[in-house]
Amino acid sequence: MVIVTTIRRDVLTLPAAPVGPDNPLPPLRLLREVHRIDVRERDDLPRDMARQAGYGRLGSLLPVRVRDGYGRERAPREFATIVIENDRLRATVLPGLGGRIASLLHRPSGRELLYRNPVFQPADFALNGAWFAGGIEWNIGATGHTTLSCAPLHAARVPAPDGGEMLRLWEWERLRDLPFQVDLWLPDGSDFLYVGVRIRNPHERPVPGYWWSNIAVPEGRRVLAPAEEAWQFGYERHLRRLPVPPDPLDSPHAADYFYDLPDTRRRWIAALDPDGHGLAQTSTDVLRGRKLFVWGTGSGGRRWQEWLTGPGTGGYCEIQAGLARTQLEHVRLDAESELTWLEAYGPLSAPPVPAEAEARLEAVLPRAAVDEAHAAWRPYAATEPGEILAAGSGWGALEVLRADLKLPGTPFDESTLGEAQAPWLELLRTGSFPEPRRVRPPGETLVAPHWRDMLETAPATPLTEYHLGVAQWHFGDRAQAVRSWERGLELAPSRWPLLRALAVADQEAGNRERAADRYAEAFDDLCHERRDDGESWTAATAALARETLEALLAAGRTAVARSVWRRLYPAIRARGRFRLIEAQLLLAEGRPEAARAVFDEGFEVADLREGAEAIGELWSRVCDEPLPPHYDFRMRP
Repeated sequence: MVIVTTIRRDVLTLPAAPVGPDNPLPPLRLLREVHRIDVRERDDLPRDMARQAGYGRLGSLLPVRVRDGYGRERAPREFATIVIENDRLRATVLPGLGGRIASLLHRPSGRELLYRNPVFQPADFALNGAWFAGGIEWNIGATGHTTLSCAPLHAARVPAPDGGEMLRLWEWERLRDLPFQVDLWLPDGSDFLYVGVRIRNPHERPVPGYWWSNIAVPEGRRVLAPAEEAWQFGYERHLRRLPVPPDPLDSPHAADYFYDLPDTRRRWIAALDPDGHGLAQTSTDVLRGRKLFVWGTGSGGRRWQEWLTGPGTGGYCEIQAGLARTQLEHVRLDAESELTWLEAYGPLSAPPVPAEAEARLEAVLPRAAVDEAHAAWRPYAATEPGEILAAGSGWGALEVLRADLKLPGTPFDESTLGEAQAPWLELLRTGSFPEPRRVRPPGETLVAPHWRDMLETAPATPLTEYHLGVAQWHFGDRAQAVRSWERGLELAPSRWPLLRALAVADQEAGNRERAADRYAEAFDDLCHERRDDGESWTAATAALARETLEALLAAGRTAVARSVWRRLYPAIRARGRFRLIEAQLLLAEGRPEAARAVFDEGFEVADLREGAEAIGELWSRVCDEPLPPHYDFRMRP
């Protein structure tokens, strides 16, 4: 058989905002997470759903850093892509951005099957901040968009079950310490892109598992799934079961609809245009859940659409597939186990009726064929990659070295180790955590039990105490974390990271006054220590200044907050986030007219969090007028 499927490198040019530097402050608290339900509501859920909704919830984002260094100014930028193509389909993959499939083109008809975002605009939707809309994304880790949304994955060519080639994407997911892979291939003449997914738990303990494949499709499509009922989540922390609405896209506000698929039914979902053409996604039964997300017809939802794409570019909704019935749940991955399934994506033309669409799907891609493709792929999942096409992070290589892990099919080579891993590699090999050779913001912190144990036995330098405290905090030993930070503070040449950590501890303990004092002292120390206005120090200054100003305003320390404001670089003060803080400061100073003027001059908070209502709340304190449309990001009534 002649294999005509090809895999090649290419470039995609888009108007793009830079992702910018990561926030150097360890995220001791979760970013505001809207995808949660009140504990009391679990009593009304099916037993397995209630159990999984209470299992595996994150206490922090550690060891991952927050990505909030992006802005809103876009310029043409080239993105490296990998294109998989046969005579029927062309899939364009972004290995440097979480392995996102940016485009899936049906070549005979010329139809784009996905919503293809015409811009790259990071926004604060991922668990750790930066995320962008469009295409097919692979969400692993915990409830929400993956921390790998804007991160590079490893990529390579691998033999495919049909004798051709697959594209393998893989990485080490750091929230759960799990290696995973995504294998993509197009059998010769196939109208469907096959996607084999494997998540491995190499540890001697069970680990919470999470996966949702998120597919953006153009608005105006009829979404079909084999279910008569759905669990609706409307961003008010309520999950209720109701009949599938005739047209969920008519929802006035943003909403999730988790289709309640019967256990015996085939797993599939489709989005068809008014002429009955569109995309179908189906899978083996392990990928149980199906979901529709809509922005809603209200002004807030329309504003978010413009924010993520651009005016006049057309709206989108999302169809999704996951391991559980809802995204509020996590499943258990047993010790030293793995989980695999197969997905298929391709064109579907059918009447917009679930039964007829399913019959048509069965005709073009039988359910048995998907199961057979999964069985055929399984032996190839452990095949060692051939030509390397892209490199991910070095964190997997560090963990493989530490535990001498054997992970056939997903090599984490020592060549990928970099500057971020260097001090932890030294701790692993020498038992000591190195002090930096020059003054700079502290590097990333590892918090898993084995790294915490190594820090506890290492020489107690100030930097070691700092990282040890972060690890202890992550596991809930807050009193011991405070003691570690206080010990480090006694001899630390760089005091502000420790003072900031202690300030967070004060806030969590309800001691608002002492938190404000420590934040002010930390910011003063940073201003004396910073060496330049380069990217690293600017990121540290902006991150600490934001927390400091918010803490001082919460404690009523308006005069001290103003002194912090004056010491900010002009470029930081000009950012939308700080313009919003400036309006808060002016209002606290009793100057509502000046606060209103900030709104009238206009600003854009680039890192506005999904579901955040800070702009509208402040506006209501400044004046009684309706919220201007360009400030309206409301996702609920």
